[in-house]
Amino acid sequence: MNRGAGYRTVRNLALALASLLIVSPAAAQRAVKGGYIETIALCNGADRASFAVRIDGCTAFIDSGQGTPAALAVAHNNRGNAYTATGDFDRALVDFDQSIKLDPGSARAFNNRGAAYLKKGNYDLAVEALDEAVRLNPNYARALVNRANVHLKKHEYQQASRDYDEAIRIDPGMDAAWSGRCWTRAILGALQPALEDCSRVLQSSPNDAAAYDSRGFIRLKMGQAAAAIDDFSTALRFDPKLASAFYGRGLARMTNGDKAGGHSDIAAAKAIHPTIDDDFTRLGLRADN
Repeated sequence: MNRGAGYRTVRNLALALASLLIVSPAAAQRAVKGGYIETIALCNGADRASFAVRIDGCTAFIDSGQGTPAALAVAHNNRGNAYTATGDFDRALVDFDQSIKLDPGSARAFNNRGAAYLKKGNYDLAVEALDEAVRLNPNYARALVNRANVHLKKHEYQQASRDYDEAIRIDPGMDAAWSGRCWTRAILGALQPALEDCSRVLQSSPNDAAAYDSRGFIRLKMGQAAAAIDDFSTALRFDPKLASAFYGRGLARMTNGDKAGGHSDIAAAKAIHPTIDDDFTRLGLRADN
């Protein structure tokens, strides 16, 4: 592409994006001329900008006073997502609250608020926000998966299973729903269906450490220690700090007679997650001393 054509293409895209966020096409034209369009693009995550840069772009747009209420709602939502990604959940929640105040019908903002509360560990508030997201958009598969994840944290496995089922019905290509249902089914003892769910995830996402970890757990529960060791080892190759994979592999190794290797893995798991014994006891498995 020659330079002139390339410039015109970028400029036209910038004007289109600006007109989505700014009061009028005239304002969009001024933004391009003044370089302000760059902050809009960054707020929207253009060119895979870092989260810090996205936050700066959204802040510049919010502070400009040029945005419509709808545009400001988007900017606050985008900045909230960037804060969530950096682990700053309190600031994220302030932004999601403001986004919802500006656009109370935004299922996306309610979903993102719920996801932030989930990561913060406020499960009841997470469910409240996600219930509203699903009410506003009953076909919002991501919100259903997030709500299922909250139910998992609360050990409400039947509710989690129902949400994963519905998410899969709406969006059969969402790996997170299949992976979550795999783990939920494993906990509930539906081992063969759980195995099928995890294997399906790994067909499309062969580097998914969590899916290998879940499948290793299932195979351990099915008495397939050698296969479980293979899955846990693969999980650790992709996520070397995955405590549950260390613990599961340790149990499988001890089952296979490798006591030293098993105890070494269990110790590694406890170094990462000191209360992991309790987690596995709840799941019906525990290392012998």
